[in-house]
Amino acid sequence: HLESVWREPDHGIWEVRGPRRDFTHSKVMAWVAFDRAVQDAETWGLAGPVDRWRRLRDQLHHEVCSRGYDGERGTFTQFYGSRELDASLLLLPLVGFLAPEDPRARGTVDAVARELMPDGLVQRYAMDEASHRIDGLPPGEGCFLACTCWLADNYVLQGRYDEAEQLLERVLALRNDLGLLSEQYDPAQQRLVGNFPQAFSHVGLINTIRNIARRDGPAEHRRSTKDAGHA
Repeated sequence: HLESVWREPDHGIWEVRGPRRDFTHSKVMAWVAFDRAVQDAETWGLAGPVDRWRRLRDQLHHEVCSRGYDGERGTFTQFYGSRELDASLLLLPLVGFLAPEDPRARGTVDAVARELMPDGLVQRYAMDEASHRIDGLPPGEGCFLACTCWLADNYVLQGRYDEAEQLLERVLALRNDLGLLSEQYDPAQQRLVGNFPQAFSHVGLINTIRNIARRDGPAEHRRSTKDAGHA
């Protein structure tokens, strides 16, 4: 099924209210599926058209790096042909699509931290008039807490442990009296907003704690050491 649909545009991880687009994150997730299928077949001797999967994986990697990357800005973009940022791009190093020390990965992480981080927390994407044309929503949104955890995970992979721990403490400080988190935090209103409790936020928090505490946590485990970063 994935072989037949990965070229199709979609609404992306955030299900934006607009036309279907070739979202960079969506293409990378398709790459992940082929990459892990190849690795599983090679590691466990599972049956499957491994050569075809390998070709598709490499094709996807090349396409994302050529169409989803803005060389002038030095960062990956929200979708092909866009110049907008998206916090979902923080997942590229976390799933092994690029090594964390790759300049394209570092440039993306730095751009997100520079442009999508009001009050020390990460937004999904810029909430301004430009984004309104993309998702149809009015400007203004809380910061998506899982995205802040993804940034902390990238800092761990880059060896920036102090910065990762500062972000972790920032998120921990937002928990309510039961230790729970919602989907977002509104820095202006200083309150938790969105779905509550939000599993996405708690999974991100747990992963970040493990990444910082163990130095070989989920982010390090998911890195593809054999094939990523070849394009």
